[in-house]
Amino acid sequence: MKIEVCGSGCSKCAELEKRTKEAVALTGANATVEHVYDMGKIIERGIFITPALVIDGKTMTSGKIPSVEEIAALLRR
Repeated sequence: MKIEVCGSGCSKCAELEKRTKEAVALTGANATVEHVYDMGKIIERGIFITPALVIDGKTMTSGKIPSVEEIAALLRR
């Protein structure tokens, strides 16, 4: 599973990355977490509000920071 946190690197983006890594550890998912900083690439994906969470190419959240439990539920889908 490929997980991407999209955002400029602000505190909200960093928090989403932290929570995502916690959710991966909690679920034991076989996943890599990558932070995408390039705004051009983010906009190409149709993401206009960050931070955004992308799982296997699909934007799951945008403009909010879900809880660790909410992210874990997305990983279990």
